[in-house]
Amino acid sequence: MTEFLSYESPLGTSLAAIAILSSMGPLLILGVFKSYKQTPIVRANNYSLSCLLLLSLFLCFLCSLGFIGYPQPEKCLLRQVAFGMVFALCISCVLSKTIIVVIAFNATKPGSRLRKWTGVKVPYFLILCCVLIQLCICLIWLIFFPPFHELDTDTKPGLIIVNCNEGSPTAFWCMLGYLGLLVTISFIVAFLARRLPDSFNEAKLITFSMLAFLSVWVSFIPAYLSAQGMYTVAMEVFAILSSSWALVVCIFIPKCFIILLRPNVNSRENIMGKRRGCKLRTPELAKNRDFYSPNNFS
Repeated sequence: MTEFLSYESPLGTSLAAIAILSSMGPLLILGVFKSYKQTPIVRANNYSLSCLLLLSLFLCFLCSLGFIGYPQPEKCLLRQVAFGMVFALCISCVLSKTIIVVIAFNATKPGSRLRKWTGVKVPYFLILCCVLIQLCICLIWLIFFPPFHELDTDTKPGLIIVNCNEGSPTAFWCMLGYLGLLVTISFIVAFLARRLPDSFNEAKLITFSMLAFLSVWVSFIPAYLSAQGMYTVAMEVFAILSSSWALVVCIFIPKCFIILLRPNVNSRENIMGKRRGCKLRTPELAKNRDFYSPNNFS
């Protein structure tokens, strides 16, 4: 008797169906953003970065399918690397969105040298650097300690557990730890920027999303270490799906709610903070209100 997380098992079928259906969510939101890309709320939150983040979330949901099915050698070699790379891209997009918002607000101060860092090339350069670091970690892992196909006969007597040996637990946790570092930095930056005017940034949304993301993976570690057999793989798939949905729900669902159900709020006057309840909180920001025109964030 052999055991692995197969598509035929109820658990494998359920996780695969959830992954496929979930992957449609970012694509639907991307369609909404594309249809309403000329509206202030979409333009003010960096349309191109939002699209890249949605595409990376789409890949995050799909990469969980690599953990389901018979663990062939090629699948063992690539599934953790694919997971690490797409999540590094996803969190790098979130980090770039947060940093650019902070830079944009501080660039309005008299004599500030940050204005030159508000261009469109800065976030993509930051994303490239973050992804390259993860790529280096994964290449070192694949070259020196590659994962391999394994038949485990010791964990459960009388049962052969077919799984993927990660090759080096240290490399696996370094890859996961780097993702945790990116999430922690994103959370800290977003938390510090949470007092900026709500009309102009999504720092509060990113703060909640990073907090939910960290909660999922902190809970994953003891569950992963205590699980056995196919349930070890199932726990990782569940963590991937849960953390991806945390980003979708916390960052994009509130925007879609305003775009589709409250179009009166999706106006330039509201984005500029001229309505009651959206007052700018500092004189410096009030003087430089025109700097935050949605055209500057398109």
